[in-house]
Amino acid sequence: MEFSTSLSFFPTLSKPPLLHTSRVSITLHSCSRRNTRPLTEASAFSYQKFVHFALDETKRRTHLVSSPLKDNFISSIPMDGKTQLQILSFEAPKIRLLRSLCVEGNETMKVLDFAAFPKPEFDLPIFCANFFTNANTNIVVLDLNPLHDVISRRDYKEKYYKSLLPLGLKYAELLPWGGKITSESLRFFSPIVIWTRFSPSEFNYEVLYCAFKDYFKAWLDLMDLAGEEASADQILHNCEAQHRYLAWRAEKQPFSLTSGRTKMIGAAHFVQNMSFKDPGHRVLKKLIGEANAKDLVKNFLFNGIDELGSKTFLDYFPEYQCEDGTVNEKRSIIGKSFDHRPWDAAGEFVGNNFR
Repeated sequence: MEFSTSLSFFPTLSKPPLLHTSRVSITLHSCSRRNTRPLTEASAFSYQKFVHFALDETKRRTHLVSSPLKDNFISSIPMDGKTQLQILSFEAPKIRLLRSLCVEGNETMKVLDFAAFPKPEFDLPIFCANFFTNANTNIVVLDLNPLHDVISRRDYKEKYYKSLLPLGLKYAELLPWGGKITSESLRFFSPIVIWTRFSPSEFNYEVLYCAFKDYFKAWLDLMDLAGEEASADQILHNCEAQHRYLAWRAEKQPFSLTSGRTKMIGAAHFVQNMSFKDPGHRVLKKLIGEANAKDLVKNFLFNGIDELGSKTFLDYFPEYQCEDGTVNEKRSIIGKSFDHRPWDAAGEFVGNNFR
């Protein structure tokens, strides 16, 4: 059984993102301005070609083998008899887990959650693609999530993102910043993150597909060049960094998927929030049952929480601890969020300049 997750949506910003310091010449092989007409049905679009491209491209670069992880979840059949779930998982010499979760239901709702996690012997970023589509809107997060903090670790930012800034500039023009992201969540994003929302149209979907292909090929290029870490201490450091990332993603969603008075069931709600009290969990629970939903999120989407470390969410983020020892359900303790891209064209963090 295969699975794809999609997330996309599009707000109009009051001013262009800071990353747009000049107009960039865009060349999209399969995208042309002729295709700006809106799609009459979201059902005309599928995230399957994203998954197929990623798998084919990965097989060209490395020895990709099927992971038995997916076998634990292929029996999760939606109880509505209409929604299709597709689950895939793979391993490679430098990849701990490449996995895809795809939902296609009721003709218009589509979700893709696609990620590639490096083995701890490599300090590679984590490839992250979370897309959600319905008849009216798309919500998109596409990034090479940094394993180590790019705001405080300039060496890590220079190592992996300096050469990719033109790529980020290219797509920041076509896929503008999607609205507020909390400062706590921002630490898990890179200067080239695509966080956007848009209305369904053939052109927008082609741009997204081109962005996905370019970002994934960029990640594979980094993988090709990555050398195995020899230091046991550094391997443990990488392992803990990935475990910390998983702990955050399993407990907190990166942003609010609300627009006006309408609550949207985006991918972050649908498969990335482990509070199991929000509308997203209710949708997943409705599809495959509560026990299966919890198992799928913890042991498939965020596989490694039990294997890579023993620390808890509160060990990493003690500021979220309530007096009774439980986790504060607030998405932000600091209370600061970013309406616009907090990196400039040179990849420098300028979020502290915002009021």
